[in-house]
Amino acid sequence: MDRNDDIEATRAARWLAGADLRPTRQRAALAALLVGDGRDRHVTAEGLHQAAAEAGEGVSLATVYNTLKAFCAAGLMREVTVDGAKSWFDTRTDDHPHYFWEGEGRLSDAPAEDLRIAALPDAPEGTEIASVDVVIRLRDA
Repeated sequence: MDRNDDIEATRAARWLAGADLRPTRQRAALAALLVGDGRDRHVTAEGLHQAAAEAGEGVSLATVYNTLKAFCAAGLMREVTVDGAKSWFDTRTDDHPHYFWEGEGRLSDAPAEDLRIAALPDAPEGTEIASVDVVIRLRDA
């Protein structure tokens, strides 16, 4: 294990410990891929599964899905649904808008400082607004 691997493993372990998640081998491996380099990222379960396979980590696609859901439930990630068929998982958990690049099938952060939402409708009785997701779909002109 080289120095970069040690740094990535340490970041991943801290990230998991911050949410009181038990660092199983699979969680630690996926966490290192997600946050080991210190950068925020947007992933699909399929993309993370492929990255894990390329890194030599033997995890099933079902395990990747379950782990991403556990990370979301623990507050480590947010799920962003672009359309009814595909979800992205974001390591940046603050409220912020996204661009979806239709031609590339890619999700990225959009500048939050430029977004203005003047008002939201009242939530129906007995409910509260949990979040507002803004996905701006882009295509080539």
